[in-house]
This record gives sequence, C-alpha cells and structure tokens, in this order.
Amino acid sequence: MNVTMSGWVMSKATPYALALSARARASIKHQRPRCIWLTGLSGSGKSTLANALEVELNARGLHTYVLDGDNLRGGLCRDLGMSAEDRRENVRRIAEVARLMVDAGLVVIVSAISPFRADREAARQMFAPGEFSTVYVSTSFDACARRDPKGLYQAALEGRIRNFTGLDSPYEPPLDADWEVDTEATALPLAIHELLGFILSN
Repeated sequence: MNVTMSGWVMSKATPYALALSARARASIKHQRPRCIWLTGLSGSGKSTLANALEVELNARGLHTYVLDGDNLRGGLCRDLGMSAEDRRENVRRIAEVARLMVDAGLVVIVSAISPFRADREAARQMFAPGEFSTVYVSTSFDACARRDPKGLYQAALEGRIRNFTGLDSPYEPPLDADWEVDTEATALPLAIHELLGFILSN
C-alpha cells in the first residue's frame, strides 16, 4: 500500500538495496566491525569502562563510537520510562542504532543496563555471528549502592524512585557472557587491559 505524506509517495517497509556492502565500508577502515555490549547495574562501571575502552581502541587506529544508555535517554529514548515494556523498547532502539553503525563499519561499544536476558538476546540476534559480544559488568548491588555516583540508590531505597533495577525491578545476569568483570575487585587499568586483549584476539 502506498501512503502520501507531504508530497512523497511511500511504500510500507520495503527495504532499499544499497549498492555499497558492509564489507566495503569496513575495508577502507581496515577493521572488523562489531558491537561490544556492556550490561550491568547502575553504577557498576559500564560507562567508565566503555569510555576508557574507546580511548584505547582509538589510539590503535580503530574507528569507534560509544552508545551510552544515559546519553540516549536524553535524546533518542527520552520518551521512555522505566516499565518493563519501556526498558525493552529502549534496548531495541539502542540495538537498532548499533546495528546500523556496525553496518557502517564501526566498532560500537554499548553501555546500557539492559536488565532482561530476552532483550539482550533479541539484540544479539540483530547481528551476524561474531559481530556481537556481551560483557557483563558484574559489580554487586551493595558495591554500586556504596558508590551511588548519582544518588539514585539512596533515592530508590527511600522510595523516591520506582522500578529501580536490582531493587524493585529485576536484573537478570547473563548466563553466557563473552567476558565478565567486577569493577570492585579489578582496578580500571587491569580491567581495560584484559577487555582490550579479549576484543583484539576475538
């Protein structure tokens, strides 16, 4: 069915076959495009790891981009709340953007709580085999609550925030993460060194 909007005739959901392949886009960057998906509780260290990892990859000449959940909540996902349905849609949108960036030839680092296994698996299924790696930042709830860099844990424990992950909204740890780090037990330089080694060797 064709729909007319502002003078344009649009057909529903008919993908246009682009002439340039994903391989061609990646070849001029001399890298293997992929998505590194960091999941874990708020305050676990995901954003810190993602930021430091991008700096290290950039220093090695790789073309990268970080999709940070907090940043996206201020733009692309600003209409979403914290219900299970909205969290699912949040992950779907992030995954769609990450997939397009991988198709453009980039190494994409996602930092998002993404609490539900089914949603993370749905994200993985958007990518070709070998293009998606799950990194579980397994820092405990207690350690994250002690850090509480944004005051969210205190607000949640006082009942001022509802549907807080790990408290009154569940977090489902990955059962098959490709890499895992506890940022309370592992210092940032070592964590980045080990994660970088994992990425560059896989």
